[in-house]
Amino acid sequence: MERMRHFIIALLVLIAGPVLAQDHGSKGGINWLSIAEMQQAVKKAPRPVIMDVYTEWCGPCKMLAAKTFTDPKLVEYVNKNFYAVKFNAESGDPVEFKGQKFENPQYDPARVSGRNGTHQFTQAIANVNGRIAYPTIVYLDKDLNVLAPVQGYMTPQQIEPILKYFGGNTYKTVEYPAYQTSFKGEW
Repeated sequence: MERMRHFIIALLVLIAGPVLAQDHGSKGGINWLSIAEMQQAVKKAPRPVIMDVYTEWCGPCKMLAAKTFTDPKLVEYVNKNFYAVKFNAESGDPVEFKGQKFENPQYDPARVSGRNGTHQFTQAIANVNGRIAYPTIVYLDKDLNVLAPVQGYMTPQQIEPILKYFGGNTYKTVEYPAYQTSFKGEW
């Protein structure tokens, strides 16, 4: 009986281990950081940031997490070239970013799994022409300046040129339309 119990425990560890590791961003997944962790990491070893601004109720956000952010080539590229952050755009948690505090005064804890108030931080970094949409992927430089918020769901192949444009610092010398016309995807 004892041997059977050890066998079952070992089997559960083999099955659950990789799943739990992926949920926490290690072994095969994107190394997601909190905003505070990312800011500390940028101070120690500067590199650009990719921030997934999502909501709990957003279907395209869930597709992005399940289909795009799990692509092995995308995962490898993001982990090598960026710090990655997931930010719930309707969170009730205060955020400190570059010495400024952001809150969500319209947050309603009773609506935690549905639509809620938009966080001030979302307004500050994910606004495109006065409009907020989900998902929005925000690209920041190594000094945490917003380079571009890009709204909408994208496949790995659609996001590849954008990641490489910002991850390779090409944005410093080439306009995106010119870059895009000569880009050759590898994914």
